[in-house]
Amino acid sequence: MILKNDSIRAFERLSGGLAMNFRAIVSVLFLASAISPAFAQQAQPTTPPPGSPAATITIPGDQLPPPPQKFGGKIEQGATNSKPYWPARIVPPKNAPNVLLIITDDAGYGVPSTFGGVIPTPALDRIAANGLRYTNFHSTALCSPTRAALITGRNHHSAGFGVVAEQATGFPGYDSIITKDKATIGRILTDNGYHTAWFGKNHNTPEYQASQAGPFDQWPTGMGFEYFYGFMGGDTSQWQSGTLVRNTTPIYPFVDKPGWNLMTAMADEAIDYMNRMNALSPDQPFLIKFAPGATHAPHHPTKEWVDKISAMHLFDDGWNKLRETIFANQKKLGVIPQNAKLTPWPKDLIKEWDQLSADEKKLFVRQADVFAAYAAYADNEIGRVIQAVEDMGKLDNTLIIYIEGDNGTSAEGQPNGTPNEMAMFNGANPSVEDQLKYFYDVWGTDRTYNHMSIGWAWAFDTPFSWTKQIVSHFGGTRQGMAISWPKVITDKGGIRNQFHHVIDIVPTILEAAKIKQPDMVDGIKQSPIEGVSMMYTFDKTNANAPTTHKTQYFEMMADRAIYDDGWIASTTVIRPPWVTVAKTVDPANFQWELYDLRNDWTQSDDLAAKNPAKLKELQELFIKEATKYQVFPLDSTLVARALAPRPSLSAGRSQFVWTRPITGTPNGDAPSILNTSYNFKAEIEIPQGGSDGMLITQGGRFAGYGFYVLKNKPVFTWNLVDLKRVRWEGPDLTPGKHILEFDFRYDGLGPATMAFGDYSGVGKGGTGVLKVDGTEVATQKMEHTLPFILQFDESLDIGSDTGTPVDDNDYSTPFTFTGKLNKITLNIDRPKLSPEDIKRLQAAARAAGDGPSADAETAPTGGTAPQVSGDIGLNLAQKVELRIDKLEGCRKQAKGLGLVERVQFVRKCME
Repeated sequence: MILKNDSIRAFERLSGGLAMNFRAIVSVLFLASAISPAFAQQAQPTTPPPGSPAATITIPGDQLPPPPQKFGGKIEQGATNSKPYWPARIVPPKNAPNVLLIITDDAGYGVPSTFGGVIPTPALDRIAANGLRYTNFHSTALCSPTRAALITGRNHHSAGFGVVAEQATGFPGYDSIITKDKATIGRILTDNGYHTAWFGKNHNTPEYQASQAGPFDQWPTGMGFEYFYGFMGGDTSQWQSGTLVRNTTPIYPFVDKPGWNLMTAMADEAIDYMNRMNALSPDQPFLIKFAPGATHAPHHPTKEWVDKISAMHLFDDGWNKLRETIFANQKKLGVIPQNAKLTPWPKDLIKEWDQLSADEKKLFVRQADVFAAYAAYADNEIGRVIQAVEDMGKLDNTLIIYIEGDNGTSAEGQPNGTPNEMAMFNGANPSVEDQLKYFYDVWGTDRTYNHMSIGWAWAFDTPFSWTKQIVSHFGGTRQGMAISWPKVITDKGGIRNQFHHVIDIVPTILEAAKIKQPDMVDGIKQSPIEGVSMMYTFDKTNANAPTTHKTQYFEMMADRAIYDDGWIASTTVIRPPWVTVAKTVDPANFQWELYDLRNDWTQSDDLAAKNPAKLKELQELFIKEATKYQVFPLDSTLVARALAPRPSLSAGRSQFVWTRPITGTPNGDAPSILNTSYNFKAEIEIPQGGSDGMLITQGGRFAGYGFYVLKNKPVFTWNLVDLKRVRWEGPDLTPGKHILEFDFRYDGLGPATMAFGDYSGVGKGGTGVLKVDGTEVATQKMEHTLPFILQFDESLDIGSDTGTPVDDNDYSTPFTFTGKLNKITLNIDRPKLSPEDIKRLQAAARAAGDGPSADAETAPTGGTAPQVSGDIGLNLAQKVELRIDKLEGCRKQAKGLGLVERVQFVRKCME
C-alpha cells in the first residue's frame, strides 16, 4: 500500500513537471510566432531530413535499379553512440502525373462516336472534350505486335513481335520474346517510384511460357508491372475466362456466379486497386494499363447493353448506309479533312447490303447489335474507372491516354460471321440457316464464341479501306485516340492531325513524368527507344506544327508500307484477312501503290504510275528501315506459320504422367492428341456410394475432350466444335480400385503429310475403345476428328474442369472428382510415314498443280488470281499452303450441295 501511494505521488510530481514544461514551451513558441511568422514556418520543416524514416529521393534514372544509397549515419561499437540512417524512399520527380493508359481491342477508326461512329462512347467523348483528339495515330494492324510496341516504345519487330505470339517463328523479329535490353514502361516507372498495374489482356507472353512452370519473366509482373489481373492470350470468354490470372496464379471468380462478366470485373479490380494505393500512399503516382478484351471476338456484352443498342436500330439499313453515315459524321466533327474521299466498297470481295437475302440481313443485324453493345459496354466500364480517378481528387494531374483499338476492326469472322471461332478455324462454320436456327437467340451469351460478318468490319473502318491484319492501308492501322491532362492541356476539345504511331506512347509518358530512358537495366545496356514524344502537341500553339515522327515502316505477314514525310508507299493486298488458306506469294513479287497523304487522306488516288521515282525512293527506304528493325525475313504465310513447331514443355515427349490434380496448363504447353493415336489410363478408387468428377480434360464448350466419371459411370466425350459430340459410356463402377482406359487408334497419316503440301493426314477418323479393368465396355468409330485446334482460351485440367464443360448436359464446372485419383498416364503414338507413303506423297505433290485457286473468286482488282503450281521444290510452309489452296478450291466447287454430298465431293476432289 505504501509502495502504491509512493508511486502515485511520484507520477504526480512527474506529470506536474511535464505539464509546467509543456506550458513553458507553448508560451515560448506562441511568443516567437507572434514576433516572427517566418520563424514559425521554419519550425515546421516540410522536407524530411536525409536518413530519417520519411526521407525521399528522386533518382537520375540512368541506371535501374539505382545503385545502393550511401550510408550517411555513424556506426560505433555500441548503438548508444551510433547514428541510424535510413535509405530514402524513391519518388518520381515533383508533380509527375498519374497515368491511365487505355487500349481496347479490334476496333477501327469508325467504331466510336468520338470519331464519327454511331456506337455511343461517352467515356472516350469525355476525354476528347477535356483534352485532345488525335486523327492520325497508327497501330501495327495486329494485337500482340501493337501491344509490344505500346509498352516498350520500340517497333514490334524490334520487340520480337512481328506477328502474334501464336505465330512465333525462330527469328529475332518474330520469336515473341521482348529481350532484356527493352525495359517496359512498367519497369521504368516502377523503379522510379510509381505504383504500376496492368488489367485485362496480356498477349505478350510467349505461348510456350504461359504455364505454371513459367518462366515468369515475360508475364506482366516479370516485365516490371507490380500487379496484374487479366487473361493470357489473344482472347477469352468474358463469361467464363479459362485463362484469367492474378499476378501469376490462375483464378476462377466466375464459378457459381451467374451473370459474372470479365469486363465489369476488371473495372472493379482497377478501381479497387487505385483506391487501395491511394489510401496507403496518397502522394505516390500510379500507372494503370487498362486493356479490355473488347471488342475482340467473342463479343460478350451483358443483356442490358444488347437490349439498349438493339432498341436504337443503328444497323437496320445495312453496312453500306452505315458507312455513308459515319463518313458524314466524321466531316461534321472535323476528324477527317473536308476534301477527304470515301474509299470505294469492295464489290468484288463483299456483297452490298441490297444483295443479301432477308435471312442474311436478319442474322447480320443481330451480329452488329451485339458487337456494338460490346463496344458501348466496354466504354461504360472504362468510364467508371475514369470517374474513380476523379472521385479520388486526382483527375487534374492524371494523364489519360485512351486508344480505341489495337488494330482495325476484325474481318476474321468470315462472310457469314460465326457462332464459334473454333468451328471456323477447324473448317466447319455453320450456314446462315443453321446460325439463325440454333444460335440467333443466344448470340453473345456464354453459349457462343461469336464473331460478325466481314461487311461490318469494313464499314467500321470508314473512311479507309481494309481491316485488321492489313498494314498497307489505313483500315488496318488508323486508331482513334484521345488524350487529356487537365493540369497541362488547355486546348480543351482540340484536334491534332500530326502523324504518330503507337511507339510514341512510351516517350510521351516519360517526358510527362520528367523521367529519362535508362541506359542500363539490371546491368544490361538498353537499346534506344524508337518512338518520339507527342508532348509538343499538348501546347495549343503547336496545334498545326509539323509532326516530329517523320518516317515509319509497316509490315505484317509480308503486307507492308513505308511512310515518309507525308507520302506512303503500300503493297497491294494479296490475301484478304478472311481468307486463311491461299497460295503463298513471294513477297518480292508484291505490287506497290503510292499515295500523297498531304492531299489524299484516305489513300484513294494511287500515284505509282505517275511518280515512279518517288515510289522507288520509298521502296529503297523500306529496305533500309526493315533491315534496321529486324523485319527480315519476310514471310507471307498464315496457316503454315501458325502450325510451325515451337518450344514447349511437351515437345519431344510421348508419355505424360500425373499423380495428383493440376489445372491451368495452357494449350501451348499441353500435349496435343490431334491427328494421332493415343491412350489414356486412369488409376482411381471409387468410394462407397459412388463418385462423380473429371479425370482429365482439355478444351471446353466450343471444342475439346473430357474423360470423367458421371453418376458412377466412366465417360469419354469428344466435343467437335459444339456441332457434334461423340460419347463413350461404361457401366456402373463398383467401390474400390479401378483402371479406366480410353484407347484411340487414328486412321490418318498425321501432320507429316503437310511437308509434301498434302493435308490428307489431318482431321481423319479413328476408333475409340473404352475399357474398365482391361475389359472393353464401349467401342465407337469417329468419322472425323478436329484437324487444327481445341478451344484456345481453356486449358488442360486434371481432377476437375476449369472454364466451361465439354458437355453442358452432363455436368457443370468445376466438377471435381469425388473419388481418389492415384495416377493418369497418357501415351501418344504419333503416325510415321513409310517409304511407300513418302513416294506416293511426292508423286501427288508433283501432280498437285491441277487444283483450282483458293482465292480465284476474290482476287483484288487489278491483280490476277494466283494459281497452284506443282513445284516440288517449294519449302515446307509453301507446300502446306499449296495443299490448303487446293482444299479450298474443292470446297468452293461444292458450294450449294447438301452437307453429305458436299463432304463426299470434297473428298473425291482432293483424292
